[in-house]
Amino acid sequence: MTTTNPYCEALGIPVPRLESAASAADANWYSLLIVVLLERGEPITLAEAAQRFESAGIAPAAEALASLKRCKPGRPPIYREGDRYALDPHDDEVDFWAFRLGLTPPKEHPPEVVRPDPGPLPSPYEPLSVAALEEAWREGVPTSWSALRVAICVLDAHGGRPMRPEDVLAFVGARSRWRALRADSAKYWRQGAAVRAREDGLWELDRGHDAVRSARVAAALRIAMVRRWAAMRGDPALIEAREKQYERERAERAERLAGMRRVVVHAFPAREPAAVVLVDVERHGITTLTGTAVASAGARLAGYDIIAAVGVRALLRALGFDPGARILAELGPPQKTKQLNRWGRTLKITLRLLVQGSCGIGRPFGEEAVLHRYLREGKDTKFRRRLEADAKSLFALYQYGRVHGAVRLRWGFLDEMIPAPWVHRDERKLYDLVKRAREGGRALEVVTGSAPGWADPWARARRAHVAVGEAAWRPRLVGEDGFPIDGADIQLARLAGADRAGP
Repeated sequence: MTTTNPYCEALGIPVPRLESAASAADANWYSLLIVVLLERGEPITLAEAAQRFESAGIAPAAEALASLKRCKPGRPPIYREGDRYALDPHDDEVDFWAFRLGLTPPKEHPPEVVRPDPGPLPSPYEPLSVAALEEAWREGVPTSWSALRVAICVLDAHGGRPMRPEDVLAFVGARSRWRALRADSAKYWRQGAAVRAREDGLWELDRGHDAVRSARVAAALRIAMVRRWAAMRGDPALIEAREKQYERERAERAERLAGMRRVVVHAFPAREPAAVVLVDVERHGITTLTGTAVASAGARLAGYDIIAAVGVRALLRALGFDPGARILAELGPPQKTKQLNRWGRTLKITLRLLVQGSCGIGRPFGEEAVLHRYLREGKDTKFRRRLEADAKSLFALYQYGRVHGAVRLRWGFLDEMIPAPWVHRDERKLYDLVKRAREGGRALEVVTGSAPGWADPWARARRAHVAVGEAAWRPRLVGEDGFPIDGADIQLARLAGADRAGP
């Protein structure tokens, strides 16, 4: 067995061993099949996988084969090619399972911050310090403390000298929202209390009072509790450093994905293509190959990093093109059915339904019988025009998915979003664009309604602003006319003045 293979190279992990992964807490038949594929680095049959299970001492081959058949092995990130099963290493689920099974090497994190020794707790026989009181109130003044105890602590921390009630209130208010202490609180304290109001209005502390020692003990217990909470939560500086590192890595991956060349492919008939349409996503160009020119499709596809199509793997096999390590984007319906009610009535989700709901195209695809008739009768112009229109519909759906990370299903009373499997989790989407606009105080240009026109996609662009006062996690867009913009209606979006289309 080789030390590297295409699957593991794409994931950046060493070649795993099934015997080691089998002991993971999240190991099951499906996840271990992923391990076998990662270990082999090429498509295999279920029978071959079962033999590997037997050699690893997990189960006899016959039992393993029966279990593998029951675990629905043909679901992403595993896909079926005839009798063989292959792995899509670019699918987000592969990273997920590699992490759960312990196959991903530990990431380098910022070094742990060495916390200084907090020192001993305050003694009930020594006055409190301002630093000790601030540590005790780091999470706020305990609601169980009385106003008298709070006043005792403040006066004790300031050397026991008399203080104006306003200064005591200012000290407490700067460190907590606790509001039980008022300037006239001394009127309600009993005679002989640890704090008394003098004739000049100052509050004076009797440090020999038992309540002073009791307050010091309460402050020490509070400090001990705050330190335990801090130890359980982790260091805030370290958490912030890790968050920044994650955002930086995510931005780097997003930049790398944005720089990849993409193409949407549409062919007819899909099994034996007589014509192929290539839509260059970045250049916004369309190329139609018919007749003998179809044979050159593979050479043209070699220049792209991401290939999107309906039944993309079967289509590339029909074209005789080996995608290698390229990212393949499946544009077929990510979900087959939708249950409509509790009595079991279901809606069949078709590609036509998703394009209509997402892009507002009334007739996204031509009838296959009509296209076959055009081919038989040699009506090349009509055939070519209809095929290119179909490819543009697929392109519109692909772009909508990139903007939202999902496609829209609308049928009757239904109006919901379904995650688009061809969109990587790190790609910049509408949410990221709105966040950047909010942080930078910039406007957006959006195209709403139906799919943008092919000749000039931004012809219907309108300016939009992030509504003021909305929660940061739920930004709302408002047009220049003051009316809100339904985010699901947005087909394209960019920062105002940006050159690149889309997020």
